Amino acid sequence: MSTLNDMVDEIKSNLQGYTLRQDRISYVANPAGLSTTSTAITIGSAANLAKGIIEIDDELIFIDSFDKATSVLNVIPGFGRGYQGTSPAPHSQYAQVTLAPTFPRTTIKKAINDTINSLYPNLWAISSYTFTFNASVTTYALPDDVEDVLYISWQTTGSSQEWLPLKRWRLDNFANSATFNTNATLNIYDNVQPGRTVQVYYTTTANTLDANTDDFADVTGLPQSAQDVVTLGASYKLLSFLDAGRINLTSAEADNADSKTPSTAGVSASRYIFALYQQRLNEEALKLKDKYPIRIHYTR
Repeated sequence: MSTLNDMVDEIKSNLQGYTLRQDRISYVANPAGLSTTSTAITIGSAANLAKGIIEIDDELIFIDSFDKATSVLNVIPGFGRGYQGTSPAPHSQYAQVTLAPTFPRTTIKKAINDTINSLYPNLWAISSYTFTFNASVTTYALPDDVEDVLYISWQTTGSSQEWLPLKRWRLDNFANSATFNTNATLNIYDNVQPGRTVQVYYTTTANTLDANTDDFADVTGLPQSAQDVVTLGASYKLLSFLDAGRINLTSAEADNADSKTPSTAGVSASRYIFALYQQRLNEEALKLKDKYPIRIHYTR
């Protein structure tokens, strides 16, 4: 089981291997921690203090000034807490403080969810829906998240409780929403006993992750083996922007660093990770199609 928090930590750990500068960290030293409105942040070490962005848990905070004698960071008034669209939150004593984070957690989470959203139709989640068959009805409304139908069966009468496959059906993804209150409907043309339960297995786009405790497989609906596909996809997206922070560095020190690490190092690493991502994506797509092959059916 891997949670969103585990994935963020894994990606951050992997990406730090591609950076010259490791993140500088400290901890919250306020005895009572921080509230959502605290503007004076005491940290454990006065080394490397500077104006700019810090990260505590999932919140970004903009620091306006600092006092090295007391190790206090002063938050800029107004927009300092919950900077760049993050949410102001309470933070406990000894919570980690990252000074000028290279890859903020909120950015990593966005890259993870952007990757999940881009997986369909290569990778998809599977869900099911049941309804009672009515002999006088041929068209049935399906949930809005239906992308394609994999398999349909109905439960027979008797002690065997056998589920027989339906062979004559048609999916309509352009149904009249005013009539059916959905854009997906199913037409059934097989002879099914009235009052019996029909079960539909269908594909849908994977769900994104929100809370740090969200389990990857349980929430997304994707196989657990697809987790590394998502981490690779998020990694290449993040690495592609690594060079942007060096664009305006025009100094002797910057030229010396460039001689060891070219200014296009981030793009090169991103291309390599992207190749790995595509390879794993194709492997997982083949596994999924082998496990859930297309079943022949008739539309009339």
